[in-house]
Amino acid sequence: MRIGVVGAGNIVNMCLDALAQIDDVVCEALCVREASKTKGQQLCDQYAINKLYTDYASMLTDSQIDFIYIGIPNNMHFDYALQALNANKHVVCEKPFTTTAEELTILMDTAKQKDLFLFEAITNIHSPNVKLFREKLPLIGDIKLVQGNYSQLSSRYAAYLQGEVHPAFDPKASGGALYDINIYNIHLACFMLGAPTSIQYTFNRGFNGIDMSGVVVMQHEKAISMCAGAKDSDSEGRFVVQGDKGYLAIQGIPNVAASFELGLKGQEVQTFNLNHADNHMVYEFQDFNQMFKENDLAQCYRYLEHSLEVMKVLQAGRDQVNAQ
Repeated sequence: MRIGVVGAGNIVNMCLDALAQIDDVVCEALCVREASKTKGQQLCDQYAINKLYTDYASMLTDSQIDFIYIGIPNNMHFDYALQALNANKHVVCEKPFTTTAEELTILMDTAKQKDLFLFEAITNIHSPNVKLFREKLPLIGDIKLVQGNYSQLSSRYAAYLQGEVHPAFDPKASGGALYDINIYNIHLACFMLGAPTSIQYTFNRGFNGIDMSGVVVMQHEKAISMCAGAKDSDSEGRFVVQGDKGYLAIQGIPNVAASFELGLKGQEVQTFNLNHADNHMVYEFQDFNQMFKENDLAQCYRYLEHSLEVMKVLQAGRDQVNAQ
């Protein structure tokens, strides 16, 4: 799996660190804006990357690259992903995949028409702990209620209060708590319960209209999920699934899923941890690489259908923000 990485922000640095920990995954090139060339060269030096591009179109002609990883602002994902697919490159796109479900459908249709892999880089559903968590769901009986909370005071919040709007707080850049942080809870809820039949988003609005924090309530076929996410306040992270025979609870922030516990009525609580990497992005790239090596497009496209259901939830919440 030979990857060309687009971007130079914090998520790209974490991505490159993860790729360096997987033996048969190689970063062939990095693409950055001309203004970020110095930073890009520093990353190339740090991670032994041989090629640095400042022109995306040129990168897409590189025959040594199988995959394009897109780690740039949210509102740019669709265009960059579509260009890569049209250049017959497989794609790994950072979350959120796109701004709308319609955009994601276009990407999915294009990938399927060309027999290309297309992945959303969402860490938690590829975590060994989350996979084991889902396997143990039958033990807790009929699921009734799910509660997720991922709240982290943004490092850019103080600047925002002074009027400086970073893309993470910019509606035009598809920022906000729902798309940036609560997405992890929503991925988990839909991963455990399937697509919802109704969606309600209640939120705190910032001075420029962006959702700074909020709670998504979803009705699934047989259960209710409540997903809270905040960029304007802090809390311990937790994701709990309650059944009529017990509960399962991820400990810590839901994007990492560092461990989880199983509590069954009348039994001692058990704690599980299958995670081993110090960088939680390792697991998703291991999964992507495995599917690529086995040419398992069917599994890739099953993940895409899940991402599409999540995108529909995000868009519904965004529509409710825009409507008020």
